[in-house]
Amino acid sequence: MKTNYPLLLLFILTVFSTSSKAQNKAVIGSWKGEIELPGAKLEMVFNISEDEEGNLTTKLDVPQQGALNLPVEETKLSKDSILLQVPAILSTYHGQFITPDSIAGEWVQGGQKLVLNLKKTGEVKIIKRPQTPQPPFSYVSEYVEYTNPESGFKLAGTLTLPKNANNCPAVLLISGSGAQDRDETIYEHKPFFVIADYFAKHGIAVLRVDDRGVEGSEGSTREATSKDFAGDVLCGIEYLKSRKDISPTRIGLIGHSEGGLIAPMVANKSEDVAFIILMAGPGTAGDSILLEQTELSAKATGLSEQATNAKLFVIKGIINILKTEADQEARTAAFRKAFTGGMYKMMDDDRKKMVDQQIAAYNNNWFYFFVNYNPYPALTKVACPVLAMIGEKDVQVPPKSNLSAIDKALTEGGNKNFKTIELPSLNHLFQNCKTGSPIEYSQLEETISPDVLELMKNWIFEVSE
Repeated sequence: MKTNYPLLLLFILTVFSTSSKAQNKAVIGSWKGEIELPGAKLEMVFNISEDEEGNLTTKLDVPQQGALNLPVEETKLSKDSILLQVPAILSTYHGQFITPDSIAGEWVQGGQKLVLNLKKTGEVKIIKRPQTPQPPFSYVSEYVEYTNPESGFKLAGTLTLPKNANNCPAVLLISGSGAQDRDETIYEHKPFFVIADYFAKHGIAVLRVDDRGVEGSEGSTREATSKDFAGDVLCGIEYLKSRKDISPTRIGLIGHSEGGLIAPMVANKSEDVAFIILMAGPGTAGDSILLEQTELSAKATGLSEQATNAKLFVIKGIINILKTEADQEARTAAFRKAFTGGMYKMMDDDRKKMVDQQIAAYNNNWFYFFVNYNPYPALTKVACPVLAMIGEKDVQVPPKSNLSAIDKALTEGGNKNFKTIELPSLNHLFQNCKTGSPIEYSQLEETISPDVLELMKNWIFEVSE
């Protein structure tokens, strides 16, 4: 699944203390440095300025991750050093001024110490995303809204249509895990926008929708599950059926990652689903995927066997709690004991808050559902045509185990019209890559392989004529 990895720079930094006016003037500008991670480097840029009252204000950019203007709450300097703290993730940075334009420092997070040296510069690395569509467009785009009557939430999205569309096929895109916008934006890549643009140019309408609580859509993804999102997709199908320019018998689903788990659920509830495409959709249970992706991701990023085993130990403990405790309060108690070695009650309030913030990432309805859900039974019931594809280097939904499970389930269910394909050299986002590590996603200019776009388009016309 498209897991939210704990990359260092997706967090708001806090810089402490005050300095003289002379120091303030000297530090104003852009400071750039790189953190060296296994197999990759991650760039940080601190943009320091002065407000009308002469106080320093700082914004953080992480260009590779598409994170811009993250607020730094307070900026403070001592005579020859700067201190940055991130209490929520128990992280600190301390830098020493070597020259007026350079700082030597160290970032500490999760027991790891990483060198982070900053230099004052006016240059900021620009990330290129050449596939992101640019106007003018040769097709029609419409802003659309509809409501899920069960939840009462309004959902908002964009419908792209070929010009003069008449009885054309249509697909509804279903995003992966986490709160995603309609373009499924990740590290400035917009894969759903790229798909919609390509399909609309080739005669296929596309509906892409903001997830609950994102941009124009109401609600929240925090406590919803894949089952709830399936209800949202069903409402999208009803909307597409109401369109006179779309063929009601040629409406399909394309689900990426978790979206590939949701698509079979929806296909089993609606006879209006003409076909489904599973882009890195799972065929095995959530707990199995978590263990396999943890091991493969660690290897892809160059972690040692010892470090990999340590990560697996933690994940196994988390899974065990989620598999054995059905009550959320009981899970909270179990997580507190596991995360603190039984010392939770003796911690101060600030420390307890930090621990509970970490636990919240796992002890929620979505994660509980995912770990305990097995998509295999739903796949055995899918009667419509299915195209299932996973990249050879996908470390989040590994191809061998998941494609074989999908193939077995569809065969067992008697589905006669399906294809399962392992695509060479592609990662979880269907980018051509070297290792498949999530660290690579932001560093690759390609958003999605053109070959994948053509494969999907040709298959849709093949099964929907």
